[in-house]
Amino acid sequence: MANGIWENIRKLEEGTRLARVAEAGGLRWGRTTGEDVELLDANLTPTGEKRKAADSRFGTPIDPVKIWCIGLNYREHAKESKMEVPDEPCVFMKPQTCVAAHGEPVKLPSWAGRVDYEGELAVVIGKTCKNVDESKALDYVLGYSCFNDVSARVLQKKDGQWIRAKGFDTFGPFGPVLLLTKELPSASELTTRLNGAIVQKSHFGDMIFPVAAIVSHLSRFATLEAGDVIATGTPSGVGPVKPGDVVEISIDGVGTLKSPFVAE
Repeated sequence: MANGIWENIRKLEEGTRLARVAEAGGLRWGRTTGEDVELLDANLTPTGEKRKAADSRFGTPIDPVKIWCIGLNYREHAKESKMEVPDEPCVFMKPQTCVAAHGEPVKLPSWAGRVDYEGELAVVIGKTCKNVDESKALDYVLGYSCFNDVSARVLQKKDGQWIRAKGFDTFGPFGPVLLLTKELPSASELTTRLNGAIVQKSHFGDMIFPVAAIVSHLSRFATLEAGDVIATGTPSGVGPVKPGDVVEISIDGVGTLKSPFVAE
């Protein structure tokens, strides 16, 4: 994505639900309004064209620059994992090649053993920051989306570090929209459904480290750039998937990310 696009995105009205949809010739910018997608030009100006969201194929709302991830960030998830609450955020990364769009199949390697879904809130950084104070950290947040930190559990335990277990191609479903706002209410809920049944349901007030604390922490050792994505951890209720399963991650006010799982 061109550097100038970030300035244009920051000029959009707060509450805009930004998306990219597949059209002839590639992805086009749009904003979702109810059941429609209103198409935008390269400068993010409305074109007057509309598409039905249900008939549209979505790309990821942005191309991530770096993908930061936080482990063990919900109190109830720490309990179910039988692990102590950490005293600072547990940080790892996923490669850009793991990203999958809304509706894109997640490929399950037959040799990797158990693979789990992890519904998460994704934070997108809107401008460069370094050594930012927690009280000012949300000023650098562009918006929020849905993320699935798909994880190969056997490899995660075997390796000790997590890059292989969480870095497979398609193991990072992301989107379909980016809600432009600095902050979500702590009462906002994340719900994950496996084949239509609710398997995760939590609110952001259960986070051990809220978004501002995470952004500040990361910026102490790394420069955060426009387009960086931060997956903020998963609540309790993680579980395995198999070929044929469909996982949907919904966040209040943001939208729903849908991912079918298939054998590789």
